[in-house]
Amino acid sequence: MKKLIIALFIIMQAGAVFAESHYTFELKKDLILGSTAAGIFAVPFFIDNPATVPNEFSKDDINNFDRPLMYSYDGQIDTITSIGAYGLLVLPALSLAGNIKDFNAIATYGIMYAEAFLLTYGTKDILKNAINRYRPYCYSGEIPGDQSSEYEDSFPSGHTSLAFMAAGFLSSTFLTEYPDSKWRIPVVGISYSLAAGIAAGRILSGNHFLTDVIVGAGIGSLYGYLIPALHLKRSGSERITLTPTINGILVSVKI
Repeated sequence: MKKLIIALFIIMQAGAVFAESHYTFELKKDLILGSTAAGIFAVPFFIDNPATVPNEFSKDDINNFDRPLMYSYDGQIDTITSIGAYGLLVLPALSLAGNIKDFNAIATYGIMYAEAFLLTYGTKDILKNAINRYRPYCYSGEIPGDQSSEYEDSFPSGHTSLAFMAAGFLSSTFLTEYPDSKWRIPVVGISYSLAAGIAAGRILSGNHFLTDVIVGAGIGSLYGYLIPALHLKRSGSERITLTPTINGILVSVKI
């Protein structure tokens, strides 16, 4: 993944793909979005739905849709998909490559990505804390020792949520910033293939059911597309520009 990111950056830089970003932030709107995102992120800290380990786990209690794809715990796949999910979070930076010299674009992307991340993380944690669902590995034997505090957090898949948020954010912004780029299909295809691979790995590792990753993918995709869409530039809208100076940052407002 690291080599892929470096290669795409070099190709875009060599092709001189520089243009004004299609996204911007607005103080009033982002105060609302930012506060909402921070609030949703904080809510799980106040939700506690403790669960106890049942005397017996029966696969017959699992719905017919999820039952065929239930696996025992695989620590190696768990580790690989965990690293992959958090590694995938850096991919959206590719959309900023053509505007890397634009301080306003950097600030806008930082704000957008922070909002999308907090909303995704908070939403999946609210559901995890409110809904107790035992992980598939519980039905295949003993709960692994290092998983004793997370065995009831199956729904939804957090790793999948973050992976699809990153894939959705990258796809949305890249297609908007570079509509004529020959890298559009490869970037979208590779990002979603990586996200899908992580989702599959979460199932194969015994951490999640199929419905867990489907809902997780939906949550991540929602915020990955929604937040950039809310920051698209509109003609006649208020524009706020940040310009770095020797003494600090100059804030200019264009009406």
